[in-house]
Amino acid sequence: MKYPSQNESRIDDFKGRLFEGIVSDIKRCWPWYSRDFTDGLHPKALASTLFLYFACLAPAITFGGFMAIATNGSIGAIEMLVATAIGGTVWALFSGQPLIILGGTGPILVLTEILYILCRQLDIPFLPVYGWVGLWTAAFTLILAITNASSLIHYFTRFTNEIFAALISVIFIVEALQKLFDWGSPKESVLLSLLLGLGTFYIAIALSQFRKSRFLLSRMREFLADFGATIAVVSMTAIAYFYFSDVTMEMLDVPKKFQTTSGRPWIIDLFGVPTWIILGAIGPAIFTTILVYLDQNITARLVNSEDNKLKHGAGYHLDLSLVGILIGVFSLFGLPWLVAATVRSLNHLRSLATIKEIVSQTGDKKDRIIHVRENRVTGLALHILIGVSLLFLPYLRLIPMPVLYGLFLFMGVVSMAGNQFFERLSLWGMDVKLYPLNHYTRYVPKYVIHKFTFIQAACLAILWFLKTSTLAILFPLFIALLVPIRLFIGRFFKPRYLEALDAERELSDEEIREPGASV
Repeated sequence: MKYPSQNESRIDDFKGRLFEGIVSDIKRCWPWYSRDFTDGLHPKALASTLFLYFACLAPAITFGGFMAIATNGSIGAIEMLVATAIGGTVWALFSGQPLIILGGTGPILVLTEILYILCRQLDIPFLPVYGWVGLWTAAFTLILAITNASSLIHYFTRFTNEIFAALISVIFIVEALQKLFDWGSPKESVLLSLLLGLGTFYIAIALSQFRKSRFLLSRMREFLADFGATIAVVSMTAIAYFYFSDVTMEMLDVPKKFQTTSGRPWIIDLFGVPTWIILGAIGPAIFTTILVYLDQNITARLVNSEDNKLKHGAGYHLDLSLVGILIGVFSLFGLPWLVAATVRSLNHLRSLATIKEIVSQTGDKKDRIIHVRENRVTGLALHILIGVSLLFLPYLRLIPMPVLYGLFLFMGVVSMAGNQFFERLSLWGMDVKLYPLNHYTRYVPKYVIHKFTFIQAACLAILWFLKTSTLAILFPLFIALLVPIRLFIGRFFKPRYLEALDAERELSDEEIREPGASV
């Protein structure tokens, strides 16, 4: 059988025929479909499943808890777990890129909260409005998929991808640290939270790096590295249970039985609002659609980066249509809207990757992905486990939240790996003579590197400000504006410098069109 080449996995520039992108994605992904299951029958896939189970369960419950607060219990942790289990299972079976993990995200949470506040101010029921906004969002998203709109994502270069990925990583790190350093709790509880959280983080980090160790046999090092996050969660939970059971601490907060958070019916009454609401929901749906489009496609672009050396191809248009369908279905039941979750998706990819440490001539060490075990089994298995977890809700309540915050911190830090923005940011405090040797430090003057990085940092700061301010509804618009900003700053950089800084992957000497000044 002839498999599609890596070049065929890029976003094609379609000529306007409806459904062309979706059909092309299906044709590209279908030859790999059976291998996506057989390649998942491997110990590395088992390790990835167990790691991702905790890594996806914790954000699902956390985002669900935040959403319960934001919507006064209309949507909460149970609804998020149900949506995650169903959406993830459907995604693993039918998506074009199964390495992507769907989940709740901060921006979607913010838009949901704004919608709830608006409904309360207008004295209209929230869930029917939420349903109509979701249905319009689903319709608009499907239109974008049918008209091949994901092709436009090729205008989003590394400049935009790095800023977006950095924002999500920082969100995970900041949220974890804020929870761990909650000085409003009793002193003993704070100290125990730090012990459990930072202990989980340290064990996970240490074991994930153990494959580089000289100790033990190779297969044992691989086992400890692959299962490091799972070992960290289990061990620190056991320590909390056996040695600190008498200390009050925050535990995983889930209902004791399976029902909606507020006890409402599962199916919402769409016609429990005035008729004008049906058309009025179009306005909020436009903002939601913009965010869904950007969040989904930017994350997909990060996962499908050439640096990750994926072979089975992508499915931008097919995946966008699937997200639209899921949003439409979930809206009927008052379930959260899910999109591609950046940190969870990148952690899924790295948990399945074979990574080699590259040492440069100056002694700098850098991880490089050699191979990724692409499959559908890990995504399918972990979301089935999340679904099964709904049957054991009382036992999940035994997991201390600080342990999961430590896992959040681990995920945020690990997801920073490979983000060139953080690498260039570290150069600000480094001796120029000790700069790592790579394609941009060899051919781009240091002041140009710093100028490019400063612009990215400024954009990241603005995104963070918008996310945390009353202007949060404008958050998706500024992400979209990163494209014209990137085009505009091109006037202030020589093309050869910009090509090296904004390249999709590390360029070889032969690919640099014209050498610039050395650092």
